Amino acid sequence: MTFGGEERISHLREQFQLRDEDGSQMTERLEEKEGRGSGGALYMEGRKRWRMRPDNLQKNWLREFYQIVHTHKPHFMALHCQEFGGKNYEASMSHVDKFVKELLSSDAMKEYNRARVYLDENYKSQEHFTALGSFYFLHESLKNIYQFDFKAKKYKKVTGKEIYSDTLESTPMLEKEKFPQEYFPECKWSRKGFLRTRWCISDCSFDLVNIHLFHDASNLIAWETSPSVYSGIRHKALGYVLDRIIDQRFEKVSYFVFGDFNFRLDSRSVVETLCTKATMQTIRAADTNEVVKLIFRESDNDRKVMLQLEKKLFDYFNQEVFQDNNGTALLEFDKELSVFKDKLYELDISFPPSYPYSEDSSQGKQYMNTRCPAWCDRILMSPSAKELILRSENDEKIVTYDNIGPNVCMGDHKPVFLSFRIAPGAGKPSAHLHKCCVVQ
Repeated sequence: MTFGGEERISHLREQFQLRDEDGSQMTERLEEKEGRGSGGALYMEGRKRWRMRPDNLQKNWLREFYQIVHTHKPHFMALHCQEFGGKNYEASMSHVDKFVKELLSSDAMKEYNRARVYLDENYKSQEHFTALGSFYFLHESLKNIYQFDFKAKKYKKVTGKEIYSDTLESTPMLEKEKFPQEYFPECKWSRKGFLRTRWCISDCSFDLVNIHLFHDASNLIAWETSPSVYSGIRHKALGYVLDRIIDQRFEKVSYFVFGDFNFRLDSRSVVETLCTKATMQTIRAADTNEVVKLIFRESDNDRKVMLQLEKKLFDYFNQEVFQDNNGTALLEFDKELSVFKDKLYELDISFPPSYPYSEDSSQGKQYMNTRCPAWCDRILMSPSAKELILRSENDEKIVTYDNIGPNVCMGDHKPVFLSFRIAPGAGKPSAHLHKCCVVQ
């Protein structure tokens, strides 16, 4: 095991597993044992953020994660993390080493004899720090898998277990960038960015992109326009990432992008729908005349308060709206991905909004009243990756897009996962062999 510094994490967000062909975090299950040929299956599982603490929250997280591993038995498993370390990096990261060792040495992971872990821990570097972490676990039955060296521009066979941390800028096996400060000037020290790796299995190459986009800094500002100003900032940042993925420096391959997109519902439309028959009261600061609170009351029914809105308060009187039928009635207000409809694809969402859940260990389904619940955590893919999934889906209905730990506290973000299989040879566009895995 190679250590590039102290191994630390504090927020986990996305965990994915894929099998054999394409994906952002993958688990591969070879089908030779079943007599299906040399093809493989690809399973991708996504998780969301939580503040790492040595308490029941961490135990819940690991237990639910190991249950997913046990149920799906992935052969290529990837885990993407954002915001590890939290706001107080130096103090919070003290538990990360223990967590990494637990993942790499637990009985549930004993069949994964190869691993790559990339942790951006250099929090003293304001210019480069993204607080991203990417984990990849390879099952012992997976014989040949290669990872791309972006500097040498060739693939290298993956062997052993290695952990890289501290300064990832010098690691040639990945690309990592922090978004420019001007993208989000309201935040003095933003950690938002992306981390990209490229893999090849069975003559099929794919990119796995760990991403963290900008949040809504104020509910009041988000409410002012439709779409919100924050939606425009996320649009710009995601567009930048996609341009980097498909630029001319490297061969174009299928890609999976997953992490905390911070996508939010269209706030103005949501409020207008939830408070159709309400009247609005505006409260301003006495010294600046700035709007600090909006109160929406029913026109009748003794002027009952329906919604209170502040910078970091979204207090709606009936949380069942976000939970009934998994909140899917609100999907009509989930509009941010539509801008990229020709570049990114997502399976149908049938799980509840992934954020912001209570971090009270006894409240597994309760949302906090800080933000309007939204599907912040997503698993997206390129059109070519979509074709791989749907092509295999026609043969076996085994594609699942869902959350993890639906009834237990997993932190303020609920993990999500996508599982699917790739049919043997599904990644080969034509009869000639794809040369992605030629080791030069």
